[in-house]
Amino acid sequence: MIKTVDQTTVAEIFSINNDKIYRIPKYQREYTWGINDWDALFNDITDNDYGYFLGSYICVNNGSLNGTILEVIDGQQRFSTLMLLLTALYDKLSEHKAEMDDDDRNDLANLRSELANKRQNFIANGQKKTEYKQRLFLQKQNMNDEDFSYILYDKGIITDQKAKPLNFGNRRIAKAYRHFGKLIEDEVVEIRNENHNITEVGALFSIVRKFETAVLVGIEVDTNKDAYMLFESLNHRGVPLSALDLIKNTLIAQAEDASDADNSYEKWKHILNCVGQDDYSGQERFFRQYYNAFREELNVPYPKTDKRYYLGYLATRTTLLDIYEKMIKDNYKRLLDDLSEKAEHYSVIVNNSDEVYTYTEALQDLGRISGAPSYILLLYLMSNQTKLNLADPDLNKIIRVLITFFVRRNVTDVPNTRKLTQLFMDIIAEVKMLQGNDIVQVVHDRLQIVSAPDGIFEEKLRGPVYDENPEATRFMLCSIEAQNQTKEIYADLWARDNSKKYVWTIEHIFPEGENIPASWVQMIAGGDAALAKQYRLDYVHTIGNLTITGYNQNLSNMSFDQKRDRKSKDKTKEIGYKNGLYLNKDVVNQSKWTVDKIRNRTDMLVKILMEMYKW
Repeated sequence: MIKTVDQTTVAEIFSINNDKIYRIPKYQREYTWGINDWDALFNDITDNDYGYFLGSYICVNNGSLNGTILEVIDGQQRFSTLMLLLTALYDKLSEHKAEMDDDDRNDLANLRSELANKRQNFIANGQKKTEYKQRLFLQKQNMNDEDFSYILYDKGIITDQKAKPLNFGNRRIAKAYRHFGKLIEDEVVEIRNENHNITEVGALFSIVRKFETAVLVGIEVDTNKDAYMLFESLNHRGVPLSALDLIKNTLIAQAEDASDADNSYEKWKHILNCVGQDDYSGQERFFRQYYNAFREELNVPYPKTDKRYYLGYLATRTTLLDIYEKMIKDNYKRLLDDLSEKAEHYSVIVNNSDEVYTYTEALQDLGRISGAPSYILLLYLMSNQTKLNLADPDLNKIIRVLITFFVRRNVTDVPNTRKLTQLFMDIIAEVKMLQGNDIVQVVHDRLQIVSAPDGIFEEKLRGPVYDENPEATRFMLCSIEAQNQTKEIYADLWARDNSKKYVWTIEHIFPEGENIPASWVQMIAGGDAALAKQYRLDYVHTIGNLTITGYNQNLSNMSFDQKRDRKSKDKTKEIGYKNGLYLNKDVVNQSKWTVDKIRNRTDMLVKILMEMYKW
């Protein structure tokens, strides 16, 4: 069944010393990773030491061409993402060829050979012709492979000529490539700020090394049947011990020496219950944020060394275990008591407490807009609320400021995700000596300084905002609606059904599907199918074409008047645009939906949002 199992680096997988070709089967789903996945992969590798573990992948080696063609059955999203990222690095480095020495140019050539197979063929007169052929072939769905092939050719990596696909820039592959270019530029600036002696080329190659040395476990099998049996087995068996499992085990082992294991275990369970018993990522985040929020205080009892912080500079996924093992072995009781106290504050922050405060509603909104990176600041402030002379209304103001920051950040991607932990740690360091309203003002000012200016925020709001960040778009639409709801007309827009899906969903008025219904082609473009497709690309994901409805699946590709006038099966309930929501008040009286109306509605909603989330 299993042919080989190897722990390999990214550089070894795409080694210049072999001519392996990786293909993602045409029946695999299209490339689906988005901005959160791109940021997570980039940050996980660049924030940690060389050799970061990226997981496993499964390939079918069916023996074709001496086994050099491998079908990627599991891991295709990571393979595609890594190749796009390395391609972006190659492009950035190529801009600096004139500044490179011979070693640098050789390294650049090697990077090209990782991205494409180098072949030499004889042509007329016995001359050699060097060709570079695609090493990874992506899925066919949604033109993934056409878009990727074009990038490789356009950046001078493969020699087979590829025409630029129609509407190339609007699809996910192109967006991922552009996003990695921005992440790389930001990382280079950060590296050079920390090391003034390093050149831009040196900084770029240091990023390349981080990704080339990242580790995956590769499993090759003989047949597709074997691959899927293995895939099912890996996904249904028990998961390996997590960092928190190992921390708990270390804790209990230490406590057993003091005959205190049962009491320690009960405290551990209390901590996890506060943070969220069934939310591992939330639990891990708490343990990281606890250390990072109180790093100065936690390092006080330990001896001074050549390192600034004895326990560790920063709690990350890879340093977490080492930091906690040191604290447990030093004084596990002190650590448990402090963690327990801080976890009770954290339960309020993550809306896992029965207590209701002035700021409870604001905390719910902060969670909905993906404001978890700021929990580190709130944990510090709430734990020291009396000492800092912060009243509950002060905390409410701070949380509202954080909501504004995260709306703008998630729409504009400014500042970069990986800078957020340090940003909030810097704010903690600044507010320690302040009191009350001065703290509120500092939080406001520091976040405004690093936030995108109004011009960029507005530009992003006018663009395909739903396509770039559907979660933030949902939040903004719900916020507009909530601001205009009355007691007589109220709907819980965040309610979920038994399968945890939202009852109220985002509806594209002009349908988002590629196959545009004939009624819409006629209405939106006067029967011109090509123009309708262009309008779809330009306007379908803009905020003026979006609203909120229930029963989204019942509307789908219906004509505009059917969507507007849709009723429930018993004809007693309006489930189309006449559902009474404020967001639909300017849609229900329309007889048709046009590009001009999308533009006008975009103007109106953008004006509202600019006012709601102004500094």
